[in-house]
Amino acid sequence: MRTRTGKGRDELRAEYDFDYSKAVRGKYYKRLLNEGANVVVLEPDVAKAFGNSAAVNDALRSLLDITRSMRRQTTRPSEPTKARR
Repeated sequence: MRTRTGKGRDELRAEYDFDYSKAVRGKYYKRLLNEGANVVVLEPDVAKAFGNSAAVNDALRSLLDITRSMRRQTTRPSEPTKARR
């Protein structure tokens, strides 16, 4: 087994020399909040059913419309029903 020598451990190329004193924490945080950065990974069989992300969004929107309309149709009565004897 070859052992590493101490030479080159602390030597970085110039393009990898980064000055962390100029770094800004959370630089893109607000932009991500405004634009949205949610990522959803679909299972392969589900991904095959849709051509692109627009098709997935259309399907989910139609599902939301259906669930909203079903909620309106199945409202609960405001008064509890009386038990029959």
